[in-house]
Amino acid sequence: MTDLPVLHGYYRSSASYRVRAVLNLKGMLYTDAIHHLRKGEQRAPEYLALNPQGLLPALEASGAVLTQSLAICEYLDEVQPSPALLPADPVERAHVRAFAYAIACDIHPVQNLKILSRLRGLGLEEEQVTGWAATVITEGLDACETLIADRAGPFCFGATVSLADVCLVPQIYNARRFGVDIRWPRLLEAERACLALEAFRAAAPESQPDNE
Repeated sequence: MTDLPVLHGYYRSSASYRVRAVLNLKGMLYTDAIHHLRKGEQRAPEYLALNPQGLLPALEASGAVLTQSLAICEYLDEVQPSPALLPADPVERAHVRAFAYAIACDIHPVQNLKILSRLRGLGLEEEQVTGWAATVITEGLDACETLIADRAGPFCFGATVSLADVCLVPQIYNARRFGVDIRWPRLLEAERACLALEAFRAAAPESQPDNE
């Protein structure tokens, strides 16, 4: 019997949330290896031996260790093509990737735990740190709303879930955590459609065994 993939993650990690959602959408069973971010467990030597960046998630699968959430998601899409997360049309595929990257490359990395900890270390008050995160998220999601404003729903790019939705739902979760004014009707339509699916509900932070 083939061993199940092992997902190294943390319940509140947005990037881990993305991969959990994709594993669920694909109907792929996996086991959890939990690393508590606030306790610094992602910097333990044993984990750094798997992922030298000390970031979550990492996926052990098929004898390999895969890192970076979007690379993992696209790997899963390739080894389990249905349901597809990327459109067949090259232009549409580029649009979906651009939306996903807008979140995963431009919003999330500058409001994550590492950056906020560094801001605190520079002497910023907690209100300023939270304000930084809220501003980054607001500006980024303003742009994302515009990117899909004229797209038919209910998901970001039409009638099926895509990589864009997989990135959007965890980012809106983060937005609420930081007290952002959730003012984006088109993004919220896509979020509602996703959260109606068991795959996303099971991937949510509150559904994880390490939820606090």
